[in-house]
Amino acid sequence: MPEPRAAQSGNIALLIDADNASPDSLDAVLTVLAELGTVNIRRAYGNWQKPALKGWSAMVHRHAIEPQQQFDLTKGKSSTDMKMIIDAMDLLYRGNVDGFGIMSSDSDFMPLAMRIRQDGLPVYGFGTSRTPEAFRQACSRFIDVGALAKEDEPDAPEEKAPQQHRAVDDDLVKLLGAAFRASKRDGRGYASLSEVGQRAGNRSSFDARSYGYAGLAELIDAVPNFATERREDGRVYVKRVR
Repeated sequence: MPEPRAAQSGNIALLIDADNASPDSLDAVLTVLAELGTVNIRRAYGNWQKPALKGWSAMVHRHAIEPQQQFDLTKGKSSTDMKMIIDAMDLLYRGNVDGFGIMSSDSDFMPLAMRIRQDGLPVYGFGTSRTPEAFRQACSRFIDVGALAKEDEPDAPEEKAPQQHRAVDDDLVKLLGAAFRASKRDGRGYASLSEVGQRAGNRSSFDARSYGYAGLAELIDAVPNFATERREDGRVYVKRVR
């Protein structure tokens, strides 16, 4: 996975499944999407008559979000997902959007994310730790909003609270190891972190921020299997040590 990038100039659409997303992480989500460009299109979908959407109602004017009303025509069923998918495809075919953000923990958006990526556009997914793997992997990047919200909390005035990190699992270590082995290495056995990240990103939608780290370099520093080295040109290199 590449390091977090500077803000770009693309036109980005953020589509929010208000029934399956919390407004508490919206600020952090908008900050992450600045990596892709300016979030000019902001839409939240749901039945705004529901008391559960009160938190989102407060965000509409504060963050210039366009509310999309979807009535529950059948008890126990919501038309929110279908409306989001239709709008996303409309935006895709107009050709003036450079990337998408989807706030939801619903696996129903897996086909949508896959279809958008087939047109070469990035899709950032934002959901909880309980989001099904199918939707996670369909996204270019999937970020756990729980970890993201903690990272975005203001520091205490007296001292900064220690960052909470999620344990790095064996599957991620294997993924990074495979990406390292496939990367070009110098005479000392080091590979460019950006190449390792790109190769890992082609196989997985993981994002270091889901583990509580600001970027891939910080995450790898915390994994004893690897060593990192920052060189004079500012670039970071990584080496497998076990």
